[in-house]
Amino acid sequence: MGAGAVREEDAFDVTAVAEWLRTHVADDLAEQMMGEPQVRQFDSGASNLTYELRWPERALVLRRPPHGAPGGSAHNMRREHDLQAALGPVFPHVPRMAALCTDPAVIGGDFYVMDKLEGTILGKDLPDGVSLTPEQATALCHNAVDTLVELHDVDVSAVPALTDLDRGDGYVHRQVSSWSKRFRAAATDDVPDLEGVMAWLVEHEPADRPHALIHNDFRLDNLVLAQDDPTRVVGVLDWELATVGDPLMDLGGALAYWAQADDDETRRALRLQPTHLPGMLTRAEVVERYCAARGLAVSDQEWTFYEVFGLFRLAGIAQQIYQRYRGGATTNPRFAVFGTMVTYLDSRCRALIG
Repeated sequence: MGAGAVREEDAFDVTAVAEWLRTHVADDLAEQMMGEPQVRQFDSGASNLTYELRWPERALVLRRPPHGAPGGSAHNMRREHDLQAALGPVFPHVPRMAALCTDPAVIGGDFYVMDKLEGTILGKDLPDGVSLTPEQATALCHNAVDTLVELHDVDVSAVPALTDLDRGDGYVHRQVSSWSKRFRAAATDDVPDLEGVMAWLVEHEPADRPHALIHNDFRLDNLVLAQDDPTRVVGVLDWELATVGDPLMDLGGALAYWAQADDDETRRALRLQPTHLPGMLTRAEVVERYCAARGLAVSDQEWTFYEVFGLFRLAGIAQQIYQRYRGGATTNPRFAVFGTMVTYLDSRCRALIG
């Protein structure tokens, strides 16, 4: 995940943030934060904005919603901050929270700051200086799947702040309904309406499996890998969509991003992570390892629902961002192709539905 100059549309008052932090973080941390930090913006992520704040002796990460972002849990900084703070003692792969600001006078909206996990973050392709043999690629996939299993095995009942996220039975139905509403609300006239896909999902909703804590955006490019071992996971980032629900919805969502070597050219071109490299697991192998680790039996018919939903949900995410891009709310050139992505994802859903 590369970081560079802050885009003009995403700039904030650095002086105000630095002054606020020095009076709201622990004393030992404040001592390392004299003066204004160097600020760089991470170029990945398509929802909330992420920045590195670097002082000579300390590096932190700031998260905030984009200007003009709609409400909802995906842009709720308090929820994202508090979830990670509660999760830290029971799941060691989350950054330590430093401070949460809910005073709009500082930069116009909520934000939070956390420790920067040092390590390697993969992008569409391997970063400069990083290589993976086929054996290492396989090991990385195994460790990534095992990390997801570890998350889903967290005892939610032992952490009250996490238990509160569980809204009970009906998670699958609520997700299908919610993402259908979001897609329709973000519709533009240059993409398919996906009504056929939405109708199929409603007709084929399975009953919820036992609930677990789910990340809802689990991808290789949201993992921090050890600097001395690019197969070992040391951190999981981007918890904005995390909740408690059917864990197979999490797995389906993760595999919507998993482009493999024998996929068609379009899917490989749209990939966000290097899952096409020699040695990487196929989507079927990921499902097999995950289900074996958690002792789950999932039929091919059942899995088709989760796979289609994952692709549909990704189309909904892309369409919401594409609507903002078309309307001029963001000028990030990465989002120009998101309409094409939605069209392609519609075709993939329909191919699976048959």
